Amino acid sequence: MIDYTLAVRLLMEDIVARVPALDHVVPQQVLVFARLGRTSAHGAYAACHSLMLPDSEPAYYFWRDRRTGALSRRSEWFVTRSPEVRVGGRRISHLVSIALPRFCDQTLNDTHKAGVYERGREWMAKLDTIVHELYHVDPHQGGIRRTARVDGSPAGQAHTPAFFREVQRIVREYVGSRPDPAVYEFLTLDFDGLVKRHGGVAGTTFRDFPAFPQRYRERLADQPRGPRAAQIVPLPPRTRRRHFTEADLELRQFLPNSTRRLG
Repeated sequence: MIDYTLAVRLLMEDIVARVPALDHVVPQQVLVFARLGRTSAHGAYAACHSLMLPDSEPAYYFWRDRRTGALSRRSEWFVTRSPEVRVGGRRISHLVSIALPRFCDQTLNDTHKAGVYERGREWMAKLDTIVHELYHVDPHQGGIRRTARVDGSPAGQAHTPAFFREVQRIVREYVGSRPDPAVYEFLTLDFDGLVKRHGGVAGTTFRDFPAFPQRYRERLADQPRGPRAAQIVPLPPRTRRRHFTEADLELRQFLPNSTRRLG
C-alpha cells in the first residue's frame, strides 16, 4: 500500500532542494497529512495551514437588537491562538493537507492550468498543486505569504494572477532540472491506478480524524471593560486541543468514499 503523504513529502523535499525560490521552506517543519475528499465532490485539492500565526488582538462577539440597534448581548473577551505541533521534538511551522482521493484524480480540464501545461501530462496538475501549497509559505514571517497587486500594494485575496504565474514558473523550473522520475512517478496514476499497482492508498492523519490542529479561542483571565450590554455570554468550554506530537498521528487507508484506520 502506498503512503501517499510520505510520497508527497519526499517530492516536496526534492522540489525545495532544486528551486531557489523555495529555499526558505524547511521540509522538516512541514507536516503533510491527508483528509477525505471524494472525487465527485467540489472542494480544494490541498491546503496550507500556518501554525506560526501570532495571537490575535483581544476581541469579543456581539449582537444588536434589530429594531433599536442597541447592543443586546456580547461574549466574554478572548484571543485566538495557534496550536503547537511537534514531531521528533521539532516544532512544525506549517501543515499541508491533501484531499484523498480527489487530489489523485485531478486533471487539467476546466481549470486555469488547462492552457498552461501540455495535454497528456495530467500529472502536471498535481505537481502544480504541490508547488502552489509550498509557495504559500511566507519567506519572512513564517505565516502565509501575502500577495500584492501590480502596484505593490497588498492584495485582498490570497491568489492573484501573479501568484499563479510564479507557481507555473517554479513548476517548469523544477521539471527542467531533470529530477529523478521515481520521485514524482506516483503523480502519473489516478486513484484507481494507485490501488491496482499498490493494493491501496494510505496517508498520515491525526488520531482525532477528521479533525486536525486549528486555531482556537481562549478566554482572557482578566476581562477588560467593554461596551455595556444586557447580557454577557460566557465562551463555550475549550474544545480544541493546544498541543500535538507524533503520538497523535496515525496511518489510515483511503477508499473512494470512506477511510479505515490501519493497525
